[in-house]
Amino acid sequence: MKKTMKASDLFVKCLENEGIEYIFGVPGEEIADFLVSLNNSDKIKFILTRHEQSAAFMADVYGRLTGRLACCLSTLGPGASNLLTGVANANMDHSPLLVLTGQGATDKLHKESHQIMDVCEMFKPVTKWTTSITNPSTIPEITRKAVRLAMYEKPGATHIELPEDIAKIKIKKIPLKVKKICTNAIQCSLKRPVPDDETIKEVFDLIQESNSPIMIVGNGVIRKNASAQLRRLCEKAKIPVVSTFMGKGAIDTDSNLFISTIGLGATDYGDYAVMCADLVITIGFDMVEYHPRLWNQNNKARIIHIDFEPAEVDEHYMPEIEVVGDITTALKKLSKCINHYDIKKFKNKRHKNICKKNEDDINKNNKDKSEGLIKPQKFLYDLRKSMGERDLLISDVGAHKMWIARNFKCHHPNTCIIPNGFSAMGFALPGAIAADLLNTKNKIYSISGDGGFLMNSHEMETAKRFSTNIISILWEDKSYGLIKWKQKIKLGETTDLDFNNPDWKLLAKAYGWNYVFENKSTRLVSTLKKIRKLKGPTLFIVPIDYRENYKLTKKLNSLEI
Repeated sequence: MKKTMKASDLFVKCLENEGIEYIFGVPGEEIADFLVSLNNSDKIKFILTRHEQSAAFMADVYGRLTGRLACCLSTLGPGASNLLTGVANANMDHSPLLVLTGQGATDKLHKESHQIMDVCEMFKPVTKWTTSITNPSTIPEITRKAVRLAMYEKPGATHIELPEDIAKIKIKKIPLKVKKICTNAIQCSLKRPVPDDETIKEVFDLIQESNSPIMIVGNGVIRKNASAQLRRLCEKAKIPVVSTFMGKGAIDTDSNLFISTIGLGATDYGDYAVMCADLVITIGFDMVEYHPRLWNQNNKARIIHIDFEPAEVDEHYMPEIEVVGDITTALKKLSKCINHYDIKKFKNKRHKNICKKNEDDINKNNKDKSEGLIKPQKFLYDLRKSMGERDLLISDVGAHKMWIARNFKCHHPNTCIIPNGFSAMGFALPGAIAADLLNTKNKIYSISGDGGFLMNSHEMETAKRFSTNIISILWEDKSYGLIKWKQKIKLGETTDLDFNNPDWKLLAKAYGWNYVFENKSTRLVSTLKKIRKLKGPTLFIVPIDYRENYKLTKKLNSLEI
């Protein structure tokens, strides 16, 4: 039987019905009714953050790690605009996210009013769908549509605006029945589109014609258990693999079929491996991560595109075959095709040589004994040794991201998160807090530069308030290091990019964090072991030797395969 309730109560019940567990955000006057309704929910937990951007980053990471939807919330005007960067980051990286914002009363929206702006219009470029609730009876439909669109491949952000006067209206409605999206279940109301068998056979035939195929695996393979199916296919076909930054972990980096990560922006070992191939199979590849002009410079590559959506039109990316539909199903069908017809054995001697050179390069500094400044390669080598296979590392955006993508070994999907579409700084600390809330037995690490960390350092209070055990590693160079690196490469000089930092020890103490500093390479392993045992959030400061950035550029410019 339908009961009369406030529209804000109905909205919360609809979100509960969708299985929403967390809403991250900053409250405000115009969203007050919704927050009171949310406070009465025993199914959804509200996580109060110190900034709206952080709230969006937290909901983003929750979506990446679980495949489920979380919400970020703000009031109108400046609260909504503060969400924008985090929402754009989630949407471009295809992380499911539902954005909830308040708005002034509908009798104010047609004229100049305090803090009122067209929030829906602002969110249009960075969401899959945005709408305002102007009639409370539409709340069940709007909620169902927003969640469904955010979750449906490719996932992304959707936005619902709730004006303050609409939130107060009494209404008799109930949530709509939730119909789950699935691929294999017989009792399923909505199945994902799958590629047809004829197209799969065409792919198999093209692979058979090839002598040195290669796979580029991207962000799409991390989702929906496609990674497990990819690994089975690789073992059967013996086709070597490179991954994008966001595809790290789709295949174990210790696999003899894995060559390296691509995406640095320079011609690295993985790029050469792709250029040496006579067939490039892209799987779950998002062009926003690494443009094909960087690995298909002469437009000679024969390309097979396997993804949920058709290929983007680009002169450097013209697939001969497009396998459009559920990625997991496509890979499973291709494996069955190989079982039926038997695939020829690929020798791939050149690819094995490239793989060995890449491995030697990554391990080159693992016995470095420098003091004062720590080499990025050495730190990541020792960090990997100290971590469990399923511990999580979250990267912020900066020069450290390039080193993590290139040198950090990753054994399982979603154990190394690198934002690489919109690439917003300030991501790692909020993301680590959200990951810790999932209460896994695995340790949560993040790496930030001093520039990115200070953009959202206020969330140190949030980390302490929720009793997290995160380890926030800060590579200190007192500069916007990645910008300096790129300016040096492109212009031969740099602009003013240096700054001072606070006393990190005092900052950690002020927020109630553990503080650790290390500048001796020979003590890294023991220090990392000690940190792992600490209770509560830990700030680990490492003075980093970014002279290695320029050495890497010089090496890649003269790389010979």
